[in-house]
Amino acid sequence: MPVSQTVFVVDDDANLRNSVCALVSSMGCPCKAFASAEEFLAGYVAGERGVLVVDLRMPGMSGLDLQAELARRGCHLPVIILTAYARTATTVRAMQAGAVTMIDKPYHDDDLWDAIRTAFDKEEAIWRASRRRREILDRIATLTPEERRVAQLLVAGNQNKAIAQQMGIAVRTVEKRRHDVLAKMNAESLAELIRLFLEVQAED
Repeated sequence: MPVSQTVFVVDDDANLRNSVCALVSSMGCPCKAFASAEEFLAGYVAGERGVLVVDLRMPGMSGLDLQAELARRGCHLPVIILTAYARTATTVRAMQAGAVTMIDKPYHDDDLWDAIRTAFDKEEAIWRASRRRREILDRIATLTPEERRVAQLLVAGNQNKAIAQQMGIAVRTVEKRRHDVLAKMNAESLAELIRLFLEVQAED
């Protein structure tokens, strides 16, 4: 677990908050507790890494409401939902919205800790994918408009001659721009260039 990962606990029950934080702290992890979803949203700093352990039913925003609001804001914290009122429809809704799991109260320490570790792994994978996406987009941003057009046509399967005809330029010019595109994108082959563009297009 990276040191930067924190367990955020959101529950209106102070005893439960303290219990979860005690478990998390005993495992050597940072923990921050909030009495409501609104308090969490007011105190959470965008970009903070970690996982969210939240109660399903709370005054004001529910755990599912908080999960939906985080998704709306583009926040990808993995969510673990605690509930004393588990119902199939609610569980399905939570899982479809991306929750790692839903755990019944009273919970067993081992079950909650296993869920937190799974959530940490998921958060790490999300963070790595996001960082790689940013790196690829940064490389694309270095391309000139002409180079980007050549790259797009290459990714679409066009040969150099066809690109030259479409852009009204010489084949030699296409070849030079293709070379420059590969260099700026740090791609050793056309296949790798295509894969890089498809990686970022898949999330658009």
